[in-house]
Amino acid sequence: MLHQYVRQFSQKLVHRRPLEVGAESESPEAHLNTLDLVALGVGRTLGAGVYILVGAVAKVRAGPATVICFLMAGLSCVLSGLCYAEFGARVPGSSSAYLYSYITMGQLCAFITGWNLILSLVIGTACIARGWSSTLDSLTGNHISQGLQGTLSLHVPYFLPTYADFVALGLVLLLTGVLVLGARESTLVNKVFTVINILVLSFIILSGFIKGDLHNWELTEQDYKLNASGSTDIYSLERLDPLGSGGFMPFGFEGILHGAATCFYAFLGFDSIAMRGEEALNPQHSIPFSIMISLFICFLAYFGVSAALTLMVPYYQIQPKSPLPQAFLHVGWGPARYVVAVGTLCALTSSLLGTMFTMPRLIYAMAKDGLLFQGLAWIYDRTGTPVMAIMASGNIAGVMALLFEFMDLVDLVSVGTLLAYSLVIFSMLVLRYQPYQILSKKEKTEDKIEMKSEIEGSPLDSGPEAGTSNILKSLWFPPSTIPTRKSGQIVYGCASLIVLLLTILSLLLAQWSSQVFSGDPGLTTVAVLLLLLITGVTVIIWRQPQDPTYLYFKVPALPVLPLVSIFVNIYLMMQMTSGTWALFGIWAAIGSVIYFGYGIRHNS
Repeated sequence: MLHQYVRQFSQKLVHRRPLEVGAESESPEAHLNTLDLVALGVGRTLGAGVYILVGAVAKVRAGPATVICFLMAGLSCVLSGLCYAEFGARVPGSSSAYLYSYITMGQLCAFITGWNLILSLVIGTACIARGWSSTLDSLTGNHISQGLQGTLSLHVPYFLPTYADFVALGLVLLLTGVLVLGARESTLVNKVFTVINILVLSFIILSGFIKGDLHNWELTEQDYKLNASGSTDIYSLERLDPLGSGGFMPFGFEGILHGAATCFYAFLGFDSIAMRGEEALNPQHSIPFSIMISLFICFLAYFGVSAALTLMVPYYQIQPKSPLPQAFLHVGWGPARYVVAVGTLCALTSSLLGTMFTMPRLIYAMAKDGLLFQGLAWIYDRTGTPVMAIMASGNIAGVMALLFEFMDLVDLVSVGTLLAYSLVIFSMLVLRYQPYQILSKKEKTEDKIEMKSEIEGSPLDSGPEAGTSNILKSLWFPPSTIPTRKSGQIVYGCASLIVLLLTILSLLLAQWSSQVFSGDPGLTTVAVLLLLLITGVTVIIWRQPQDPTYLYFKVPALPVLPLVSIFVNIYLMMQMTSGTWALFGIWAAIGSVIYFGYGIRHNS
C-alpha cells in the first residue's frame, strides 16, 4: 500500500501536461520582424538597471569596474538567451518558461520555475516602482523623501527603509487598476518609449565622455579625505561605507563578482523575445538574432552609462537613488538633469508596464492548472482580464515597494531569475537527447502503449550481468544513432550529477577561491577531482545521440554551452548575501506549502 502511494506521488511530480491540439493548430499571425523583436527586447530590458542599479553597484560593490560587472552578467545572459531561443522553437505555443517546463519536464519542475518567475516579476515590479519614485523625488529636490521621513518607526529591522515609499505604492496600485479595467499592451507605445530611452542614454554617454575625468578611475584614499574635509555638497558621504582600496577595482575581484550577480537583474526582459516565436516573420533567423542584438545593445548602454557615470563623479560620491540626474548637477550641467529624469521616467514606465502585463498571465496560467488557488484564475467577462491574479500580484508588489529598499529587492530578483533560467537550460539540455516529442493528448496515449510494449519486449532483462554490461557499453558506444529511452535516462542522470558537481565546485570557488588558486593541497585536489569528474560525465552526455527533429533554432556546442551557462548562473547565485538567501528561503518555504498542501492535489 505504501509502495503504491509513493509511486502515485512520484508520478504526479513528473506528470507532464500534454500540448492541446488547438494550441498546435491555431497560431497567431506572424507580423513581427527582427526590428520589432529587438525593440521589444530592448524596451523590456533597459529600465531600472541602467538608470538606478548602475549607481548603486558602482558606489558600494565595484566602483569603476562596474563596466566589467555588466560584461560578465551580459555574457551569462547571452548563454541563457540561446537556450530560451531553442525552447521557444521546441514549444512554440508556450507563452512562458513555466508552461514550457510543464509540457517538457513535469509538474514539480514547472511549479519551481513558475514560482521563481513570480518572485522575479513581483519583486521586479517593486524595484522599478521604487526607482520611479526615486527619480521623481530627485526632480522635486528630494522634497518627497523628506516629507515621508519618519513614517516608519526608528526601531525597524535593518532590511527596511528609513521611510515608507507611498509614491511607489500608489504607482503600482494605479497601474493595477488600469490592468483590471482591461488595458492592452501596445507595440507602438513600446517603440516610442524605446526610442526616447535610447536617445537619452546616448546623450548621457556622450556627455559623460565630454565632462568625465580619467582621474576618477585612479582615485586614492587621499582623494576621498581631501573631498570629505570641509565639503558641504549633497554628495558628501554620511558614512565611509567601506570605500575599498581605490583605483579601477576598489573592491577587488570579489566585488566584481558580487556586482555581476546583482547586475544580472539589469538584463531581465530578453526572454520576452523567445515567447513571441510564433509571431515572428522569420523565426529561425529573427529570434536568435534579436536576442543577441538586443542583449548587445543593452550591454553597450550599460557599459557606456556606467563608464560615463564613474568618469563624471567619483564612485564614492554617487547618489545611488538617482545617480544620473545628480551626476549632471555635479558637473555643472544642471538643466540637463531634467532631460535625463524625463528619459528615466519613460524607460521605467515602459519596463514597469511590460512586467505588470506579464505577471498576472503567469499567475493565471498556474491557477488554471490547479497549482495555485483556483480563485486566481477567475476572469471578468466584461473585460476578459484575470482580475484576481492582477489584484493579488499588484497588491503584493505594492507592499514590497512600500517597505523594502531597492538593492535588497534587486538581489532577491536575481536569485529567483538565475534559478529559473538554470532550470530552463537544464530542461533544454535533457530534452535534446530524449526520444519523445511534445505530444498532444491522443499521441501521448498511443506513445504510452508503444513504450509499454517496447519495455515488455526488451532484451536487456535477460540477466543482471548482461544488463550491466550493456549499460556500461552504451555510455561510450550508444547502440543507436537516434535517442532511445535508455539513452535519454543516461543523459538525465548524468546531467543531474553534473549540476550537483557544479554546485559543489561553485561553492568551493565562492568560499575558498584564494586558497584554491594559491595551491592549498586539500582544496586544490578537491577542485581538480571535481573538474575531472565533470569532464568525464560531460563526455558521456556528448556521446549520446541527439534528437534529429528539425527546429528553427538549436543551441550549438552541446552539451558544453548549456553546462557552462548553468555553472555561471550557480556561481553568481553563490555571491549573494546570507540575508538575501534567508528571504529567498522564506519565499521557497511558502511555495512548498502551497504546492504540497494544495497544488499537487488540485492540479488538472
